[in-house]
Amino acid sequence: MLYENKQWIQDIDTAMSVIPGLDELGGKTVMITGAAGLICSAVTDILFRYNDTHSDKIQIAAAGRSIEEMQMRFGDMTQREDFTFVKYDASRTDNKLDITTDYIIHGASNAFPAMVMKEPVETMLANFIGIKCLLDMAKQSGTKRVLYISSSEVYGKKEGDKPFVEGDYGFIDLLDPRNSYSVGKRAAETLCASYAKEYGVGSVIVRPGHIYGPTASPMDNRVSSAWAYSAARGEDIVMKSDGSQLRSYCHCLDCASAMLTVLIKGEDCTAYNISNPGSMISIKQMAQILAKHSGVKLITQLASENEKKSFNPMSNSSLDSTRLESLGWKGCFDADTGLGHTVEILRQTISQG
Repeated sequence: MLYENKQWIQDIDTAMSVIPGLDELGGKTVMITGAAGLICSAVTDILFRYNDTHSDKIQIAAAGRSIEEMQMRFGDMTQREDFTFVKYDASRTDNKLDITTDYIIHGASNAFPAMVMKEPVETMLANFIGIKCLLDMAKQSGTKRVLYISSSEVYGKKEGDKPFVEGDYGFIDLLDPRNSYSVGKRAAETLCASYAKEYGVGSVIVRPGHIYGPTASPMDNRVSSAWAYSAARGEDIVMKSDGSQLRSYCHCLDCASAMLTVLIKGEDCTAYNISNPGSMISIKQMAQILAKHSGVKLITQLASENEKKSFNPMSNSSLDSTRLESLGWKGCFDADTGLGHTVEILRQTISQG
């Protein structure tokens, strides 16, 4: 189990140390949708670790489609007194959320490029319906704040290589089904703002860059995840582009600590980019770092036309993190450290079966 890995625990402690005001969550209930996923399982592990090192426990309400997926990720920790499973499906309109919670973190979303292409309708509807369900819940139960995890893809395309600042919106082709993800995220953000104005539901929005880390599923086909697993298994990394696309890569624990910072300290109805300035690199640079830490080769191949259709259309999706850092947050894992730790932790996990 990942939580038993010594390097992972050390990394959690490092990330937890830079979250201003984390004690404010002590004694509160935090519901997390998508709690077994790449980003939100890192948030959940931070909350577990907080409870293991503090007396004023945070109650964790982990929402997902099945308890089995929670058990696969967290093992026997699902039996802890500070953990409750909540059945929730972002694609359904009939969720019965019979729970009172102080905070909601909404991370349930279809983010795999191949699945977005296969199910653009479900992707778009889940992004919108999923958050509506939670905003209604917050309205009815008096939840203090909802945090919505959006995406850097809401920015669309723009010229140049300067990082996006919040409000820096570019072009998105509305008739391209690949953009069901980004357009759905845009609509969900507007819905959060609308609930705040009409009903007074407090919410904050985060826009992560390209998140990686050992919390990724082996089935995750995003290149940062797929290549990390390849590197950990000693397999060569196959890159199917020139790798020049500029990205804000961010370790999952940096992303998690940023989210908790925004949840606690962020301004209502405001969006925050999540980006570590020390990890703003190209896809090729990311692949080279993974290859360096694992001793594998980086191989370039031509992508098929079908593979190209699932690619992120943004040549530059680097993000400016000034607004986030003004809350007192700082990233702990630059690209070399974060990717190196990811390979090592995955290698240990794979070797243990």
